[in-house]
Amino acid sequence: MKLQGKIALVTGSDSGIGKAIATLFAQEGADVVVIYHTDENGANDTGARVEQAGRRALVLQGDVGDSASVASCFRDAVTKLGGLDILVNCAGIGAGGAAVADLEDAQVEQVLRTDLLGPLFCCREFVRLRRSCGGGGRIVTISSVAQHLPTPDSAPYGMAKAGLGSLTRSLSREVAEDRINVNNIAPGLIQTPMTQKRLDDPEGREKSMSRIPWHRAGQPEEIARLALFLASDDGDYVTGQTWTIDGGLSMQWGGA
Repeated sequence: MKLQGKIALVTGSDSGIGKAIATLFAQEGADVVVIYHTDENGANDTGARVEQAGRRALVLQGDVGDSASVASCFRDAVTKLGGLDILVNCAGIGAGGAAVADLEDAQVEQVLRTDLLGPLFCCREFVRLRRSCGGGGRIVTISSVAQHLPTPDSAPYGMAKAGLGSLTRSLSREVAEDRINVNNIAPGLIQTPMTQKRLDDPEGREKSMSRIPWHRAGQPEEIARLALFLASDDGDYVTGQTWTIDGGLSMQWGGA
């Protein structure tokens, strides 16, 4: 087992990619803190999967965009599980359908606070905690190919994801002496509840598949396996990097 005896906190682990990561980490020996915002049933299901793997699960409700809520979740994790070795920033919301000229302040605030400030708040708490323990640890953030590509009618989302790439690079240098690895995964189209509506629509699905050289959507478990590599000793010599996993989608832009 690659994570035997480790304790991981996974935000947004009530569904999709976060659920897959929490489940795989447990199967590889980690106790898991499951953080959810509104989907309590989904989070409890993830917790049950962790326990079925023979590991401890701590299910907590939290808002990553609220720094006080983040700090509370970290305190609970330390008190009830004894510490944290791994942070996975997976919580996020999609946003689309509005051009920059038509955006309301509240729309911009919600996306940036959840998708960009949330991971920053979590990283801050994790680094403070790991330094108090003498260093070491792994941070894996789930971004999107949107950090590399134009996102018309969804500029705040693209801004947030691009910001996560920058955060990864900057933070990796700040905590290198603490031996905390910081990496970022940028998935393409992955089959999750967030994308299911598009995939269920024949026209939308065909349009999406035509742009992906692999001609299929990725699965959450594929992202989880990459996250496992980065969170385990296998990825010890990797830090400050963004790993794109998109079936070749980002290689298509500008090619036709």
